[in-house]
Amino acid sequence: MEVVIPREIVAATKMSETQLKLEIALMLYKPEKISSGRACQWLGINLIEFRRELGQRGLTINYDVEDFESDLKTLGLLGRL
Repeated sequence: MEVVIPREIVAATKMSETQLKLEIALMLYKPEKISSGRACQWLGINLIEFRRELGQRGLTINYDVEDFESDLKTLGLLGRL
């Protein structure tokens, strides 16, 4: 499915298409509707750039205890702990 935003709506926001896409991506990322990887892919930016945007807006990375434990397990399997 593809969503088309009319030019008049984009113009009314006084944002560029790129800025509007970023706002939409952040709006979907905050409640964990999309991952940071998916947001980056859609925006055509890397993870560092996306995290910089989060930081500039005072937003946190969606990373919880389960993510941390999973990362620890992975590091252990890789012999990096």
